[in-house]
Order: sequence, then structure tokens, then C-alpha cells
Amino acid sequence: MPPTQAESVIKSIIREIGQECAAHGEVVSETLVAFMVKAVVLDPSNGFNVDRTLTKSDVQKLVKLCMARLLDTKNPSLDTIKMQVYFDINYTSREEFLQEHHRVLESRLGSVCREITDNRACAREELESLYRKIVSYVLLRSGLGSPTDIKIVREATAALQSVFPQAELGTFLTLSKKDKERQLKELTMIVTGIRLFNRDCGKGGEGIDDLPAILHEAIPATTHHVDSQLQIAQNWAHRYTAILEKATDNPLVAIDLQPYKLKEALYNVRQYEVFLQIILSDIITSAQEVEIMIKQLGAQLEQLKMTVKSKIAVPTSQVFPIFVALASLWNSFQDETVLISVLSNLITHLEQFLGTHELFPKKILQDFLEEVTVKTDICRIKEHLEERVHSEDFQNLEWFFPETTANFDKLLIQYQGFCGYTFATTDGLLLPGNPSIGILKYKEKYYTFNSRNAAYSFAENPEIYIDMIKEKAQKNAELIQLLQLHRHFDILIPYSQMRDVNKLYIKPITKNESSTQTDTHILPPTIVRSYEWNEWELRRKAIKMANLRQKITHSVQTDLSHMRRENCSQVYPPKDVSTQTMREDSTRVPRPQIYIAGLRGGKSKVTHGVKVNLTRSVNET
Repeated sequence: MPPTQAESVIKSIIREIGQECAAHGEVVSETLVAFMVKAVVLDPSNGFNVDRTLTKSDVQKLVKLCMARLLDTKNPSLDTIKMQVYFDINYTSREEFLQEHHRVLESRLGSVCREITDNRACAREELESLYRKIVSYVLLRSGLGSPTDIKIVREATAALQSVFPQAELGTFLTLSKKDKERQLKELTMIVTGIRLFNRDCGKGGEGIDDLPAILHEAIPATTHHVDSQLQIAQNWAHRYTAILEKATDNPLVAIDLQPYKLKEALYNVRQYEVFLQIILSDIITSAQEVEIMIKQLGAQLEQLKMTVKSKIAVPTSQVFPIFVALASLWNSFQDETVLISVLSNLITHLEQFLGTHELFPKKILQDFLEEVTVKTDICRIKEHLEERVHSEDFQNLEWFFPETTANFDKLLIQYQGFCGYTFATTDGLLLPGNPSIGILKYKEKYYTFNSRNAAYSFAENPEIYIDMIKEKAQKNAELIQLLQLHRHFDILIPYSQMRDVNKLYIKPITKNESSTQTDTHILPPTIVRSYEWNEWELRRKAIKMANLRQKITHSVQTDLSHMRRENCSQVYPPKDVSTQTMREDSTRVPRPQIYIAGLRGGKSKVTHGVKVNLTRSVNET
């Protein structure tokens, strides 16, 4: 069948199913019907062959099966599929949402902008009308008040006249269309900054909401609501998991549980939990951005106050950039406000897909929970926290651990982090994997397990368990998005997964100790010293060599240097000389000896001293 014909047949089937559901009082979207058609075709129990052209009986059978699933409002599986379709249609990443939001604003302002740029006003009344349109454009683009409020219009007009008086409209009309659009955007930013500054000073700001204060209250409230919904979903998931674990060990309990479809209910709350985690991550990012912007706003206002403080006139080159920065910050506050509002609405609408949990009789659930210990995901991880895979037990498989992998927390784990071995061997029981046990890398994909025994069993033959999981997903189509199995089913890749296709190839960065050494000058140097890269230098050298061919060397000699020869002289070195006399002789001086007698005194009171010189003469010595 040609592709165009096959597409028309599928569209007609989808249209017929939608009409039949509407006739039974159930309104469904075409996206949901298309997903259900693909899910029914994938289920091997229905007997459809995707490689064979559908006959008329096949079409009737397909419509009947899709109708049965879409009208079964008490089935948690249908609610999960509706939740997935709704989330895929309404959720976009933060960057894409902001881009789309700005695109929508530009498209809404397109007609007003064209009225201004295409205007050819000449008369005074026409110029006044054009100026009023510019004021309305500034208000609409800034989002600071309604252009129908007289007080707001007067304030915006006064701010605009201070930077763009009506007398300059003639110059404005002579500009090209692109220059007009650019100037309108600049005027909007400057006027917005002026109004924000006046509001901060208490001299204006009519119709301007206190967005930082609103966000300061809205973000914690939204976060608290998401946390409470997460707690409810996790409590349901923990109870359902405990009951299904008991049913795995006791076949009689499994038979009693079959009418209540607890396994499909577990898939429902786990999918709801995954979506809430995604939304909560965006809210946390928004809270961080708002905190940074509040500090920047305060700094900009303080700088502006210091610039214009007690001054009659301030150069525009000093204040206009600050006004533009203020307006840009305020636009970011507006974006965050819209984003938080959209995320809050998304959370509210997701709650409607949890209605089937209220249909379960509480008494029956309580009976199943008797003699069963309800464990949280954290408790299950702590039970096997000390277990660790020994990588040397597997020669051909690669394992990653927290202490040896730098980006351990950023690896994209298969099956949304659930244990694939437990899911395959227990017919679809979802137990969270424990990454600290070890992450297995198999065919560029990463797997976690809830215990070391599960890891060893899966690693012995991964293909068997991967095929078992794929077969289970064919019977329960909601598992394809819940466990991220789109690589096995290309026809069911949602748009949100197609946008994030580049994120599926995050390679681990392993950490290990290593050292390298490089020899100095391994090869002999090949530097050509005579090389010149500058062609003008080469030209200079060539001219120099060419000029040398016409040069002659001359030599001269002066009269003073004529017949000059080299002279040298020689001396004898000094020597040591000594002399000796014929005899030895010496002289001696007598030693002086003088004595004084009578110093001790006597009987008389007067002392009489007598000096006696006993020194020998020189001749006697």
C-alpha cells in the first residue's frame, strides 16, 4: 500500500473511532486515539501483523478493540495513557517554553507594530494619533498595565515624552521599517525602566504588579503542592508494591488481586511520580533564577539612585543603559510568572488521571496489607547498601561505581531507574534500582539493579531479560513511555523524547590515577635558521645580494703604519738574596736596683728614709 493511501486509511480509522466514542458519551482527542491504535496493533495477543495490509475485517476488529479500551473508564491503564498523551502535548522544556512565549507575544504585537511602521502621517491630527499608537504599543509590549486605563496612559505618555518628544515624529517617519521596529523596542525598554524606577521611588508605577513578591509567595506554594502530591503518589506506590511482592510469593493472593488490576495502578502512580519530578525540577530552576534576579534588580535600582541623586540633568549615556537593564530584568520576572502559572495548571490537570485509585475498596486493600511490611524506596536501597558488584567477576562487561565515575549521577539509566531483572522475572513488578551496587554498561546502555543477585543474574545473559521486558511492554503500552522503551518501538516515540534525543548519549567519565612522561626533543631539531616568512625581507636580501655583484673591495695604508713591525722585550724575574757577617756579638744593659731604707719607721715620730742605689755600672756588666 502506498504511504499516502496508508495514511488516509489510518486517518479514517481514527476519525471513526472518535465518532463512535463520542456517540457513547466519551470525548477523546485524535492524539489519544492514534496512540491507542498503535498500542492495539503492537499487542501480539490481538494478532495484527504490521507488515501486512489491513483487510476490512482487520479494520473492524481494530476499531472494536480500540473502542473497548477507550470506553473502559475503570482501567488504570487507560488513565496512564491519557496522562502520558496530555503531558506530551502540554509540557515543553523551560527553554522551548520561553521561546514559544516570546514568539506568541511578537505575533500578537505584529498588527500594532505594522500600523506604526507603515504610517505616513502628515497632518497634526495624524501625528497625534500616531503618537498615541506608539504609547499603546509601549504599554502592550511592556505588559505594565492596560492601554485603556487613563492613569496608566498618562504616566506612560509622560515617560515617553521625556525621551521621545512628539516633535521627533518627523525624524522617526523618515527611518526604514527595520529601524522603526528597532527604535520602538528601545523606547519600550527605556520607558519601562523609567516607570519601574518611578515606582520604586514612590512617584508612579500605576498598574505595575509586584512580581518579585508574587513569585516569592507563588514558588514555595507550588513547591509545597508538588511535594504533597509526590508524597501521596509515593505512598500509593509503596503500598501497591508491597501487595504485589506478596502476590509474587503467594499465587493465591495473585488470583485474588487480578480483578483489581493493582499492577496497572502501580504503573499509573509511578508515571505520575515521574511527571511530578520533572515539573519540580523546573520549579527549582525557576526559584534559583528568581533569587538571582531579585539581587540584580536591587543592585540596578541602587545604582540608578546613585546616578541621578541630587542632579538636575544626567547624561543619557549613563541612565539609559540602566533603564534598559531594569526592563530586561522585569521581562524575565514576567516570563517566570507565566512559567510558574503554566506548571501549576499542568499539575492540576494531571490529578484528574488518578481517579481510578479511589475505586479500589479500602477494606480489601487493608486486608491485603496485613502481615506485609510497606517499604519506601529509600528503605529498599538501604537494605542492599553494603552490597557491591565485583567487576573482576565479569571479564567482558563494564561496571561503573560512584567513586570511579565523575558524572555518575548524570548517566541515563534504562527503565527510568527501575530494576530490569525484577521487572522481567516477576511479570512487571517495579522496584527501584540501587546505583551504588554498580551500574552495568551493555551495548552503550546503563542498567541498575535492586540487589547484587539481580545484577549477577541479569549480567549472565542480558538479551533474555531485555526481550522479556519488550514483550511485557507490547501488552501494556503505557510501559513504553514509563520505562523509556521508545528505541524498541519507533512508531511510539513522543515529541518530548524526540526533542531530547541528544541527551540519550551521555558517556561516563571514569576517574583513575595515571601518569605520563614525555622525552625532551624526541626528534632532532629541524629548524631552518635561514628561513624567512616575510616576503619583503626576502626581497630585501635579494636586492642586497644583487647589489654586491657590482661592488669592488679597496684597501689603503697610512704613513704611520708603513713598515711597522712588532716588537717584544724580555726581563729577568727577581730572586731572593741573603748576606752573613763574620762574627756574632751582643750588648747588655745593667738592671736598675734601688733600695730605700727606714720606711717602716722607728721610735721617733718622724720617718727618715735613706735611698741606696745598688745598680752596677755599664762597664761592669
